[in-house]
Amino acid sequence: MRALYSGVVTTQVIVLNGGSSSGKSGIARCLQAVLPEPWLALSVDTLVEAMPIAMQTSSTGIEFAADGGVNVGPRFRSLQKAWQAGVAEMVRAGARVIVDDVFLGGASSQGEWQRAFAGLDVLWVGVRCDTKVAEGREIARGDRVHGMAASQAELVHQGVTYDLEVDTTHTEALACARAIAARVD
Repeated sequence: MRALYSGVVTTQVIVLNGGSSSGKSGIARCLQAVLPEPWLALSVDTLVEAMPIAMQTSSTGIEFAADGGVNVGPRFRSLQKAWQAGVAEMVRAGARVIVDDVFLGGASSQGEWQRAFAGLDVLWVGVRCDTKVAEGREIARGDRVHGMAASQAELVHQGVTYDLEVDTTHTEALACARAIAARVD
């Protein structure tokens, strides 16, 4: 049976990009609650946790500096590219996916996802948060290196193009999720 183009394209992927402790994970969980269809939420944190411990402390893998900086090496990039291709194939197989990521490379990071998602309908969402508020969340979480929120707050948005931006400084995750859901066909 041949499908006819109806003029409406259903969003297949929502990409949330923001710095550490900006509120992406909370928004992703709220999106899963408010969107009518089931959506999978996949985070770059899950990718990092899936890697061998040796790669989480290696210059060829990923290193978390004492000042909150993050350095990624060639082995990490290789696995990340494979992960991105796998996420894209899940979408092509019919899953709807929310990606929670930190574009350490700004526009080049977005470009990597754009290549993986070629031909798919993606909603690009920037998640912003005042640096001081994100730093407070970082301390409260206790599972991040102090300084990540400050070092990533603006870096991850450099050169990135969005369909929508939300700011969690004074807006709860649920309200942000509802604003994003309103843009999903």
